[in-house]
Amino acid sequence: MPQNNENRVLNAHSSEQAENRILNQDKETEKEKQEETQTISEQEQDNVSYLDEDGKIVDFDPCNPEYLDNDLVHPADRAELMESLPLEKQLCMITHMDTEDAAEALAELDESHAKDVIENLDAEDAARILSAMDPDDAVDVLDEVDEDHRDVLLNNLTPEDAMELRALLTFDPDTAAGVMNTEIITVPSDINVDQAIQHIRIELEDKDMPYYVYVVDHLDKLIGIISLRELMLSKQHTPMRDLLSDKKDVITVQFDTDKSEVAKILSHYNFLALPVVDREGHLMGAVTHDDVIDIIQDDASSDLLGMMGAGQDEDINTPWYESVKIRLPWLFINMLNSSISAYIVYLFEGTIAQMAFLAVLMPMVANQAGNTGQQALAVMIRQLATEKFDNKKSWNAVFREGKIGFATGFIVSFIAICVVSLISNNVFLGAVMGCSLLLDMFLGAIAGGSIPLILRALGRDPAQASSIFLTALTDGAGFFIFLSFATLLLL
Repeated sequence: MPQNNENRVLNAHSSEQAENRILNQDKETEKEKQEETQTISEQEQDNVSYLDEDGKIVDFDPCNPEYLDNDLVHPADRAELMESLPLEKQLCMITHMDTEDAAEALAELDESHAKDVIENLDAEDAARILSAMDPDDAVDVLDEVDEDHRDVLLNNLTPEDAMELRALLTFDPDTAAGVMNTEIITVPSDINVDQAIQHIRIELEDKDMPYYVYVVDHLDKLIGIISLRELMLSKQHTPMRDLLSDKKDVITVQFDTDKSEVAKILSHYNFLALPVVDREGHLMGAVTHDDVIDIIQDDASSDLLGMMGAGQDEDINTPWYESVKIRLPWLFINMLNSSISAYIVYLFEGTIAQMAFLAVLMPMVANQAGNTGQQALAVMIRQLATEKFDNKKSWNAVFREGKIGFATGFIVSFIAICVVSLISNNVFLGAVMGCSLLLDMFLGAIAGGSIPLILRALGRDPAQASSIFLTALTDGAGFFIFLSFATLLLL
């Protein structure tokens, strides 16, 4: 019996050890699986998943050339995906693209992303991609790169490409020459239609399909423009000069014309491209409609940011300390303006103390006038941004805003008189509120239309911090008018 008991104890102990070994093995296996899963997760965390046409989830590897060829056909799609990836994956993705695809994708990237990519690429790879880009797009990227690194990239280009890009970099980026494309197709004026078509076929090997054919003389001076359709429909042996005989004067822009003015001209005439010439009329390049779209978008965003006192070139990728330096001066100006309004309120401290209800109504006057002024301000800035400046027409627009401000102010003040009189059981208080609203809303409309014109006359951007000055004027004037009427009529 004792022997049997001892055996049972030994067997139980062995079974327990076996169970412990199994448990330990299971724990080790589970731990290995977790580590493997974590490793896979870390490897795939930068990959992108999307739904295909059948609704199935597909993992996208940005470093796999097969995905790049099959799934992202348009350069804008490639650029959009790249901007959602960390820099390491962006570099991996662009180095696995064909040179032409990489050049097109880089041109579509946001400026800050393009700068980071081109600066962190190997110099030879970066130069290879830059050489495949349109010159105007390549210059846009190089403009953002540090000067020392820019020289390194240019030195890795062919002498011809480097010379062309260096020449474009000398122009102000905010002028026609700074946004023009130099890869345009020109034909001499002393050939016929058939020869011109053959010439274009040869040129198309290195250049994009043209919107227009630019006809030049032996000195490369622009003498006419013909649409590609018109050229194809003309008889083969017709001299190019004969096609230009019934043409009106060619519309061009000088190389130093502001790019915003170029955008207005091209939009006004509904052209697809606008030729850029030097002082003597030599053809230098052309600004295309896709560049104009970018210009209009940049101007619109700059005006919006400038109105609020933010940096006109600021975005979410701007370093925070740079944004602080840009915004702080305007915030100090706004604080100074606010202190003027506060001082006006302080002057009427006794009036407010005798009738506390005035403090409730006072912000309503300033707020209504501010909104009225903002409406006039937005219309005027849009007018100045989309049309050529006409002094008489612009001040007529101010007069128009004044009439609108008076009409809307009259309606709002009538409602205010009724409501305030009813609530306070004081007709004189309602009259004070109504008269103050009418005058301040009229003043706000006039100020909103005038401030951009005054800033323009002073040589400043009409949109720059206009809102800050408008708010200061409507607040200060509104408080003064309202409290003055209250002091005269109510106390």
